[in-house]
Amino acid sequence: MNPATDTDTGTGAAGREDAPARRVHQLGIDVGSTTVKAVVLDGNRVLYSDYRRHNADVRAELGRLLADIEARHPGLEVLSAITGSGGLTTARAMGIPFVQEVIAGTEATRRLHPEVDVVIELGGEDAKLTYLHPTAEQRMNGTCAGGTGAFIDQMATLLHMDASGLDALAAEHTQLYPIASRCGVFAKSDIQPLINQGAAHEDLAASIFTAVATQTIAGLACGRPIRGNVMFLGGPLHFLPQLREAYKALLPKADSFVTPTGAQLYVAIGAALMAAKTAADGARSAGDQAAVGGIPAAAGDEPGA
Repeated sequence: MNPATDTDTGTGAAGREDAPARRVHQLGIDVGSTTVKAVVLDGNRVLYSDYRRHNADVRAELGRLLADIEARHPGLEVLSAITGSGGLTTARAMGIPFVQEVIAGTEATRRLHPEVDVVIELGGEDAKLTYLHPTAEQRMNGTCAGGTGAFIDQMATLLHMDASGLDALAAEHTQLYPIASRCGVFAKSDIQPLINQGAAHEDLAASIFTAVATQTIAGLACGRPIRGNVMFLGGPLHFLPQLREAYKALLPKADSFVTPTGAQLYVAIGAALMAAKTAADGARSAGDQAAVGGIPAAAGDEPGA
């Protein structure tokens, strides 16, 4: 897989007018707190996508992911951009443009679902609420991972299962219990007595999802209504249907809900969509710096020409 450049001098077959134009694709990489995602676009078509846990070894997992892309599409030329909470250091190390994750996710949403008014996104250790209409505003949790994917994993472990098992149980619940989601320690102090009292695991599972949804709405919306068309993004909301149902139950003012295909990849898709723009901006910036360095102005560019 080769990075596309603008350094072709026009010599050889690539520079002849009768040679076919090189097809350059767009690669978006999202390095999150627990996962790494990659999307390769061929125009508006997804050519390749993958979503993996990196288990705190981003470099190794990203290397394997890029090797898999190369094996699937040998010699692919790409314009790339990296995003995500762990993407800035990776972008610097690889010499690839970095795009802030909120910008990347908003870009994908506006291009692919312009009708959406509010985006709710859950990641491994972050939660984001983005208002797009009528006025744009973005809100994100702080340093605590309460009410995120990591919290769900922690609660699932407490019940001796994984997150998908928690989802399956929640579908069969009959009642809900109040559970704190701001902190795993407090949540455990709520859940353990219920376990000891014989509460059904189905009810505990649904209560955990409701606690997560409550944390997002109360902690991030802070009183601003969530109305109109609501989109769910991020791995937990993509893979856990009962988590989505918990949000829907708490958002009676919403007109509709959508979970797009590839919801767990949307930030990476946004980075891929912006890859060409970031490359062009970088080229212009380099050109501006060269001009400042003393490249003569072309004829007709002098003041007053």
